[in-house]
Amino acid sequence: MNKAVLTQTQPDFVEVDCSPGQEGKRFVLVVDDSKVQRKILTAMLKRWGFQVAEAASGQEAMDFCASNHVDFVLSDWMMPGMNGLEFCQAFRQLDRQGYGYFILLTSKSEKGEIARGLEVGADDFLTKPVNADELRARITAGERILKMEGELQEKNRLVSATLNELTELYDMVDRDLMEAKKLQQSLIRERFKDFGAAQVSLTLRSSGHVGGDLVGFFRVDDHQIGIWGIDVSGHGITSALMTARLAGNLSGRSPEQNVALEADENGGFRLRNPADAADLLNTIVMNEMETEHYFTLLIANVDLRTGKVVMCQAGHPHPVIQRADGSCESVGTGGMPVGLIDAAYYTDFSVTLAPGDRIFIPSDGVMECPDPQESLLDDEGVRDFMVMNADRKGEKLLEAMITHLTEYSGQKDFPDDVSAVLLEFSGEDVHRPEPTG
Repeated sequence: MNKAVLTQTQPDFVEVDCSPGQEGKRFVLVVDDSKVQRKILTAMLKRWGFQVAEAASGQEAMDFCASNHVDFVLSDWMMPGMNGLEFCQAFRQLDRQGYGYFILLTSKSEKGEIARGLEVGADDFLTKPVNADELRARITAGERILKMEGELQEKNRLVSATLNELTELYDMVDRDLMEAKKLQQSLIRERFKDFGAAQVSLTLRSSGHVGGDLVGFFRVDDHQIGIWGIDVSGHGITSALMTARLAGNLSGRSPEQNVALEADENGGFRLRNPADAADLLNTIVMNEMETEHYFTLLIANVDLRTGKVVMCQAGHPHPVIQRADGSCESVGTGGMPVGLIDAAYYTDFSVTLAPGDRIFIPSDGVMECPDPQESLLDDEGVRDFMVMNADRKGEKLLEAMITHLTEYSGQKDFPDDVSAVLLEFSGEDVHRPEPTG
């Protein structure tokens, strides 16, 4: 409970309890150098149920307001020392909790003077001598404003509290997503692998914390490898969870779970036709995964001895074959995405690489990267990039691709996940058997 003692020009003083909202009453400060005027106004206000304090000067009122809560101020304009206008201006500069409604009491009627009062912060005016009915009406109007201000403050408090809770929740989710991004990136255990006759490089860059793209490779034996790229529909957590599931279906570390492999008669594993692998994945998604997501796929079997690459394209962008002389062509049959319909049908096609040739398998985040005018890079743009960077190898080519996409789009953050597989065939198979005869 705050106690305020206002010293009058005479020895007497007024002591009041000015705790805000006591018994639901508004607090009014009456400021006038006339003791008679103060007593008249105070009597009316108390009769209407207000808490009231008095001050005999502007400076005395300022001292009071600096340490006490005031809802209303009724201040005379003409006072010695700090007048009502100067007091109003100083009152508005106080660091207050809540709004204070300020009514100037004046005999002035000139529009210019009234405008000046409004400019410094007065809310209303009353002409002296004060009429009780008019004062009550002005106070009632002020109460409506204070009530609305109080309701707005409470709503702002609730909004601020909710925002703080949401910020804490967002920070927690953001930390979890950062960890999820690390886990998703860890699905690609190696970004580069030298298989002797061929080298495989991978890149993956999500448009958000986590994404729906994933790329990989696996060794079957000394002369055969598999490479693949997938792009799950949508973005974010659900797409990332699906890629994690699919990574297990194409893992070289668990050949018994890898749909691209099948058991052979010797108790080992051999490559399954890519089209059959795509069909098996489609069956798994349609029958075992309760999801609206589907994905595009490019899966390829690579023979390191002959350079023959057998591929299945299931809705994934066309791979680009770049020959040793730098020339490029897009190949593929298109095909249906995996997990979209039960009756999807998949076919194989093949290419043969000569030493110095390579295959570039991009996701649609590469092909559909837009420039500022919304023109897409597309197949031709990818081929042009490959031609311009024919001398770049492995991971350096993939780094150049990210730089190229950044420059093409004019932004560092791409609208879609970006991933790619690069297979470079050297033909130098260290496991090639020695010729006989």
